[in-house]
Amino acid sequence: MANNFPIGLFDSGIGGLSIYNEIKNSIPNESTIYIADNLNAPYGKKAESEIIQLSIKNTQKLVDLHCKLIIVACNTATTNAIEVLRKKFNIPIVGIEPAIKPAMLETKSNNIGVLATEKTLSSNLFLKTSDRFSKGINIHEQIGFDLVKIIEENGINEELLIPKLREYIEPMLEKNIDHLVLGCTHYYYLMYLLKKILPNGVKILDSSRAVTKRVKNLLKDYNIDSNTSKTKNIFLCTGNDNVIKKFLSSNDKISKINL
Repeated sequence: MANNFPIGLFDSGIGGLSIYNEIKNSIPNESTIYIADNLNAPYGKKAESEIIQLSIKNTQKLVDLHCKLIIVACNTATTNAIEVLRKKFNIPIVGIEPAIKPAMLETKSNNIGVLATEKTLSSNLFLKTSDRFSKGINIHEQIGFDLVKIIEENGINEELLIPKLREYIEPMLEKNIDHLVLGCTHYYYLMYLLKKILPNGVKILDSSRAVTKRVKNLLKDYNIDSNTSKTKNIFLCTGNDNVIKKFLSSNDKISKINL
């Protein structure tokens, strides 16, 4: 039975728009509601309990707006709150996890780098995944201090971001990494800057395509995929919309909400 209610997504800001874009490109007949909780960004420096409460509020808002499936389009929220959300809400919920497994399966140097937020790297979910697949492989972790804050406040400002990225990436290159895993959806927008820093032999991995594949499968499994071409995409934010607008098309409108 077809279900034309929207897919809901939330993130601490613009990062999850990378997931939204993949969803719209791959499943264009689905409507969406996107919440950018940029008033509370970044999540990566917050206590786990606060991340969980914010994730519950975002999810509840999307449920109240009749979303049929929810994507936690934030690595930090996923790794710290996904288990709580799945117990609390009777709705399919898809999370975003760093692409550790494919990096470990593909590495030739047995050294991979992970650039992520502090709370993602310290989460039980990340640690379990790393331990499960890391036999004989060295994982070089780096917290992306201030990257989300810079992106949320200034957009993709090369003058501010390039020095930070060099500081974080060059020590990992000295460890002979051949894969760099991006453990934050905001970092998707840094790919072209990272390519200026990384040598040709280093592959960048993010989770956007894997998430889209999972969403497609769940829509079929639950028999809730849409059968209409008349779609609607709604964008909501909790803070200032100046930067978010730069990442949307001129036809997209964004409304401010309270959680």
